[in-house]
Amino acid sequence: MNFSLTDEHKMIQQAARDFAQTELLPGVIERDENQIFPTEQVKKMGELGFMGMMVDPKYGGSGLDTISYVLAMEEISKIDASASVVMSVNNSLVCWGLQTFGTEEQKQEWLPKLASGEIHGAFCLSEPEAGSDATSQKTTAIDMGDYYLVNGTKNWITNGGTASFYIVIAQTDIDKKSRGINALIMTKDMPGFAIGPKEQKMGIRGSDTHSLLFTDVKVPKTNRIGEDGFGFKFAMKTLAGGRIGIAAQALGIASGAYELALKYSKERKAFGTEICNHQAIAFKLADMAVSIEAARHLCLKAAWDKDNHHNYDISGAMAKLYASQVAMDTAVEAVQIHGGNGYVKEYHVERMMRDAKITQIYEGTSEIQKIVISRAVLAD
Repeated sequence: MNFSLTDEHKMIQQAARDFAQTELLPGVIERDENQIFPTEQVKKMGELGFMGMMVDPKYGGSGLDTISYVLAMEEISKIDASASVVMSVNNSLVCWGLQTFGTEEQKQEWLPKLASGEIHGAFCLSEPEAGSDATSQKTTAIDMGDYYLVNGTKNWITNGGTASFYIVIAQTDIDKKSRGINALIMTKDMPGFAIGPKEQKMGIRGSDTHSLLFTDVKVPKTNRIGEDGFGFKFAMKTLAGGRIGIAAQALGIASGAYELALKYSKERKAFGTEICNHQAIAFKLADMAVSIEAARHLCLKAAWDKDNHHNYDISGAMAKLYASQVAMDTAVEAVQIHGGNGYVKEYHVERMMRDAKITQIYEGTSEIQKIVISRAVLAD
């Protein structure tokens, strides 16, 4: 077992850290306050290769491993979780799904643009009545011969308003249930494709989250990913890798909040000494450090499993379940260590606490991760 990072990993980690400090930190509070999408920052992430990290270089990607992706996600999430979720969706759900299951023509047409940051994508699975129960798709894609006629609504879509490329999961044959679902490539310029108002969110307010509405949208059959009926399997296989990205985001939120709390504890004085010298604070910091390190190892283990072509369903679920809880717990404690200042925006930790909560919800709630893990445990 080798716990050392390669020189390339360290270089990527440092590049992501430098980018986060120089490009994301300035204006992060304003973007959160005013729900401003980080347009310029996302373009720069693309220029640096962070939007297509695992995409094959022949399609314009960086050709890196999942460990590199986790390291970069952690560093960017330390500063701006709204920017990192754009990166996560584009890498884990859109680029990976398209590269793994798309046709050569689909890859040639879309991957270079997605990997470079020229455009970014969205993954459209959730519906008003199909959140955790992803089999209950009400969006329909009726087979009309050489095209599908799509009708329905998608909810809580990250990048919903700013994306140019959408992977939409829809039901073609309701009698076949999950085996009658397809994954379709759609673009917002298709007649009948409408974008609903931006959601007013508690956290990750810089990312744009919308409902999407489809009314008799004609989607060519050449836009289908995989064979007829492969859509549900496509969604589940793609989400399994996406959970590693969200676990890394949660890890970044936790480690970012911890670093701020540690720094503040060495500066703030109470009862004649820095508060880090009080056991109540020192023990909080110790607990935070241990939990973050454990979460980091779970994230890297899941990434290692994926890179080595092992089954990563369980390791990814474990990483997301634990890292998201650590993000929430650490952010709350970071606010507590900051005291009254922790409730003030300029100290950042209140935003991190708000951002942390969503990591327990999207790309599979914590309860769903426990279902996945418990089924595996009971099957042994």
